[in-house]
Amino acid sequence: MSATPRVGVVVTDTYPAEDPDHDTAPLVTALRARGVAAAPVVWHDATVDWAAHDLLVLRSPWDYPERLTEFLAWLDVAEQATRVLNPPSLVRWNLDKRYLAELADLGVGVVPTTYRTSLDDVRDDLAATAPDAHVVLKPAVSAGARDTGLFRADDPRALDLAGRVLAAGGVVMVQPEVPELSQGREKALYVVDGTLTHAIAKGALLAPGGGLIGGVYAENPQRVDVTAAEAEFALDVVRAVDRATGSGVPLYARVDTVDSVEHGLVLLEAELFEPALNLHVVPEVTDVVASAVVARLG
Repeated sequence: MSATPRVGVVVTDTYPAEDPDHDTAPLVTALRARGVAAAPVVWHDATVDWAAHDLLVLRSPWDYPERLTEFLAWLDVAEQATRVLNPPSLVRWNLDKRYLAELADLGVGVVPTTYRTSLDDVRDDLAATAPDAHVVLKPAVSAGARDTGLFRADDPRALDLAGRVLAAGGVVMVQPEVPELSQGREKALYVVDGTLTHAIAKGALLAPGGGLIGGVYAENPQRVDVTAAEAEFALDVVRAVDRATGSGVPLYARVDTVDSVEHGLVLLEAELFEPALNLHVVPEVTDVVASAVVARLG
C-alpha cells in the first residue's frame, strides 16, 4: 500500500432528483480528513485505473439492475485489480434475493416467499390466495422497488407484472402483503463493521394496484429507535450471512426488517453492497464509517 492510501468510493454518474446519493460526499470528506486520498469513481468509467487504488468501497452504483451483465463483468475486473468492499463474492450472492431462502434455512425469520420461473406457477400462487387478499410481486434481482407491485390476488395486473419479469429472464418472488409495511413500519437497521450504528424508517413505498406511492421511488428517511430484540436480530442476520457465505464481517450491512403481527420480526432484505446509509440524517455515523474503512486499509 502506498504511503498515502488511495480509496475509490464507487458510485455511478447520474441519480434521480428524488433519490440522490447523500452519502458519498461526506464519506469522502471524512476519509480525506484521515489522510486518505479518497475520491468518487464511476464504476462504468473505462478511463479509471482500478489497480491504482488500494481499496474500492462500493457505495451507490444504483444503475446496476439495468446493466447487470456489465456490472458483473466490472466486478471481475475490479477484484482482479485491487481489494473491493464489500467483497465481490458477497455482492454476487446478495444480488439475487433467493439468498433469503438460504438465510431462512439458517433460522432467520423471513416473509413467506415463493420463487417462480413460470407464469403458471405464479397463477397457482394467486389462485391459492383469497381473492380480496393482497400480494407483493417482485423480481429476485432488483433494487429501488423496480418492477415491484402490491396487488389484490385477483387483479390481472399482477400476472401482467409477473409476465414482464419472466419475459426479461427473471425470477418472480410472490409474497403475502405484510400490513405493517403498508403502514410504513419497515425499519432499516445498519451494522458497520459488526456494530449496530443506527436505524431508519423510510415510510411506505408501494401503492395498491401496482406502482409506487406518488409515482416515483422516494424515501422519507427518519431516524428511529431500535429495540433490544431488533438489535440482536440485525446482528443475527449478519452472522447468518457469514455462515452462508464465509465472507466474514461485512464493512457495512443494512438489515431491512418489519415486526409483523402475523410473522413476527422478519427480514425483508439484507442490503450488502449498495444501501443508502442516510448519513445526512445521522451525520455522526459518517466518522464511524470512515474509521471502519481506514481500519480495513491496515
